[in-house]
Amino acid sequence: MSAFVVATSTIKDKEKFGKYAKAAAASLAAHGGSVAKRGQFGESLAGANSHHAVAVLEFADMESLNRWFNSSEYQAIIPLRNEACDMNLVSYIVPAN
Repeated sequence: MSAFVVATSTIKDKEKFGKYAKAAAASLAAHGGSVAKRGQFGESLAGANSHHAVAVLEFADMESLNRWFNSSEYQAIIPLRNEACDMNLVSYIVPAN
C-alpha cells in the first residue's frame, strides 16, 4: 500500500516558504518520498477554503512516510515552516489495486 501526504498551505512569507519547500523536498529522497503534484489554489467548488498552495507527497508505504515526518531533517525545518506558512498535513493510505 502506498501512502500520501496532502499539504495545504496559507503562505505568510513567500521567501521563507520557498526556502522551506526546497528543504522539505530535499528531505524526501532519503526516505523514499517524492513530490507527486503541487499547485496553487484555483477556486472553491464546495465548502470553504483559505489555503494558497497544495502539495501531494508520495511514499511507498506509511512506515516510510512516518520515518520522513519524524526524521531529524524534517523536524529541523518545522520552525521555518511555521514562520513561512500555516500548513495542514494529512496522511492517506492507498490500497494496492
